[in-house]
Amino acid sequence: MKRFILTIVATMTLCLGVSAQTYNMVITKTDGTTLPIPADEIRNVEFVLNEEPVVYPPHHFDLTVTVGKQGGMGRDVTTIMQSRGTLASGAVVDFKNAGAEINADYTMETVFKGKYYYQVPVSGDRFVKLQFVNNRMQVVQAQRFMENTFKPRQYCHAWTDDNTLVIMASNGDGNAIVWTKLNASDMRIIAEGTLNLSVAPGWETFTTSGILSYRKSDNKLFYFYYNKKGSGRTATKEDKFHVAVINPQSMAVEQDNQCPFVAETAGSAYGELLQQTTFADEADNLYIAAFSDTAIGEEGKLLRINKGEYNIDPNYNGFPQSDGKLLTTQYLGNGKVFCYSRHDDKALGTGIDSYAHYYSVVDLRTNTRTRMSYGGSVIPYSSGRFSQRSAYDPSDKKVYFGVNTENAQPQVYIYDSTTGAVAKGVSVAEGYYFEQIRLLED
Repeated sequence: MKRFILTIVATMTLCLGVSAQTYNMVITKTDGTTLPIPADEIRNVEFVLNEEPVVYPPHHFDLTVTVGKQGGMGRDVTTIMQSRGTLASGAVVDFKNAGAEINADYTMETVFKGKYYYQVPVSGDRFVKLQFVNNRMQVVQAQRFMENTFKPRQYCHAWTDDNTLVIMASNGDGNAIVWTKLNASDMRIIAEGTLNLSVAPGWETFTTSGILSYRKSDNKLFYFYYNKKGSGRTATKEDKFHVAVINPQSMAVEQDNQCPFVAETAGSAYGELLQQTTFADEADNLYIAAFSDTAIGEEGKLLRINKGEYNIDPNYNGFPQSDGKLLTTQYLGNGKVFCYSRHDDKALGTGIDSYAHYYSVVDLRTNTRTRMSYGGSVIPYSSGRFSQRSAYDPSDKKVYFGVNTENAQPQVYIYDSTTGAVAKGVSVAEGYYFEQIRLLED
């Protein structure tokens, strides 16, 4: 709640010849009492907004690891989750007989908000609302598909309010984009349909999932997609991705613009189910991670759609000193963005398991980027790509991020966004590959 405090400021002088009168300003409070203030003590009158501190609900961290190799991109690998109340201690987290293996029934690629996870499970026939409680995944509610069907892991999503979840992907033939609106409280299907978009002439199909984001200031959905020929790694893609602007009530496509850069959005095959690639700043400018093929490899870009506009700003790139692909972004406020990216270098490799990935903080105000360090040295490269390996806790303004270094067990570090200090948190027992940190309400 925001409250206004009235501050009175004025100057009053009254001359009446040989005599003078003194005036008081009297303020009547909401409880009926009055507060007189002599006029000669008043300098200004203004309203000052007094924001009450935000109270965050109790929360915890869910850690996800894999066994044998890194996960992501539908890899067939054992995936284990475990809840932790804190990651700040120096404890070693072991997953032997602790936590739950989830990959038999559920995917690591998921939507999460508040206390719950939302996804299309391995069965591929329904939407489910899940809660990870007492280190067990429990089904809260389920909703079977009706008109539209979706594949596990292969869809994008956006929240248009706290209770309305929009799911979107290309259909089975890849020649149309289908959407479904869900009521998150009971998983009821509110509405579903097909976007009024057609595959561009000369192309065969749409991208598998694309990226979907919602901008509150003008109540618009933004769908980032491209057209292609063929499938998988051999597919030919459009040089410039599209920005479709959608009315969230009617789901009508109002504009279909093309990015001014030769670029592809990050995570377009799996939406933002594994990693976060979009965010909005305080002014409600919308940002999206992307990359372009250049001489150095896949060069990362942080692109922006300015508030009130509907296509990528051709004069802006917020990811300076790029040396490879930009993978994940998290906005920390005050112009700071926490990024996970890959250093494209033949000696390091560019595979999921390559030790070529690292964390940095971008300052949008100064257009600078600083790599994460600990104890005076940069934190070594990490393996693992397609996953959100960091969680921002706004209650203490700290980022908790994990690395899989080549010569040590996985380690969680803690970045204080206020002071810039980096500390060590928990580590993960040897034999596991660190994948994800997610912050959820208790």
